[in-house]
Amino acid sequence: MTPVTRQEVLGLYRKIFRIAKKWQSASGQIEETIKEKEYIKNEAKTLFRKNKNVTDPKLIKQCIEECEARIEIGLHYNIPYPRPIHLPPMGLAHKQGRTLRRQEKLRKISKPIYLKSHDEVS
Repeated sequence: MTPVTRQEVLGLYRKIFRIAKKWQSASGQIEETIKEKEYIKNEAKTLFRKNKNVTDPKLIKQCIEECEARIEIGLHYNIPYPRPIHLPPMGLAHKQGRTLRRQEKLRKISKPIYLKSHDEVS
């Protein structure tokens, strides 16, 4: 990891914890706010620790983009949890070959960047 990339990753890590410190839940309830703050901190720790040994520059860039996307979406919608995607069960398959492998491949391709690591950790 280059020094510039390292600084960028550490900056994102600090930014997440600053956001968690100032976080207010949409409902305004203290219990919800505390629960969401803990979720933000735990999710950040888990994902950053999981990816600490990544050395491929493309994969590092993808992780940084996912982190930035999740931050922006969380702040915009005031929801710390990843926004789910809703796809019909056979909505992505071609009319001819509706095989399960093709369906799984299309679902993987269609998954938004901010959900790439969510299924692996949760």
